[in-house]
Amino acid sequence: MSARLNPLDLYDVRSLLSDEERMVQDSVGRFVDEKVLPIIGDAFDQGRFPKELVSEIANLGLLGATIPEKYGCAGMNGVSYGLICQELERGDSGLRSFASVQSSLCMYPIYAYGTEEQKMHYLPKMAAGEVIGCFGLTEPHGGSDPANMKTHAKKDGGDWVINGAKMWITNGNLAHIAIVWAQTEDGIQGFIVPTSTPGFTAQEVHKKMSLRASVTSALFFDNVRVPEANRLPNVKGLKGPLGCLTQARYGITWGPIGAAQACLKEVLDYTHDRVLFGRPLASNQAIQIKLAEMARRITMAQLLSLQLGRLKDAGNMQPTQVSLAKWNNCRMAIDIARECRDILGGAGITTEHVAIRHALNLESVITYEGTETVHQLVVGRELTGINAF
Repeated sequence: MSARLNPLDLYDVRSLLSDEERMVQDSVGRFVDEKVLPIIGDAFDQGRFPKELVSEIANLGLLGATIPEKYGCAGMNGVSYGLICQELERGDSGLRSFASVQSSLCMYPIYAYGTEEQKMHYLPKMAAGEVIGCFGLTEPHGGSDPANMKTHAKKDGGDWVINGAKMWITNGNLAHIAIVWAQTEDGIQGFIVPTSTPGFTAQEVHKKMSLRASVTSALFFDNVRVPEANRLPNVKGLKGPLGCLTQARYGITWGPIGAAQACLKEVLDYTHDRVLFGRPLASNQAIQIKLAEMARRITMAQLLSLQLGRLKDAGNMQPTQVSLAKWNNCRMAIDIARECRDILGGAGITTEHVAIRHALNLESVITYEGTETVHQLVVGRELTGINAF
């Protein structure tokens, strides 16, 4: 008789990983099991980001993980970074969001668009968790239309003066620096703005029902003056911020897999233990069909993200492919989290169980870094050659 399959990995995707990739997944998985899961439910209830975990995340080499070792980073491949995101989001989307913003939206643009001086000054400190960043692109009126940007920067001698506002900024009130995108006379450009600069204000967003274990902020710039040395010189136009978003979206395709696996594992245990009408819930056809559907969709998402990672590491990943995976995997995970919440019955509405927390978090994950509709239209444009935005 053949051995039973892993219910969270029916196609043995793990066997397709290299030894190094499995080691990364295992080390992050242990961290999540030992340090994250015991506290994250309470952190979510309290609306508190667990800052005490930042140094351990940094010590594991998870910040800027794919940036070369020259800059104090781990120099991992793209698949390893995806597995980091998957395991962190198995813990909580807020924790993965923190690492995504730090790595893909703040460290990446300094690495890709910055000067050597900027890289050497910031990246080692950011990898060590000593300097936290946030990414200022989205504006209160802008949403899915980043070209409709009102924040502007004007040259004044050897400085730039920035005015405007940004909204829904992860890490805003934690950050030591902000990567700010602003309109200039020469198109959209990026700036490294220390949050201690006069005229910079971060205001935390409260009353959230999603990403409660994460810091979300509004940023305000009132004649914020930064030197020319703080401009990212190697990119102009929307290509800059959109390139960062592609990196972050790639990680997000992996993250929801972890959230969905956490929900499925919980209901597998629950339906075996819960006895109704004289038999375990797991013995009911309706329950087995639901569980099978979850496993099918998780398996599809795993294979989608793994192939995307292999394309990325080969230098062949295209933004449309990222959009397809982000759309598919976020939809997969939010549907599974909601279904698991239903199977748990009344108990499922409490954070004693993981499903409601993941379901609420995924309302944000399916929205940020491009809504589901935006990604559908990106794929539609690729298929037809017609831009329907």
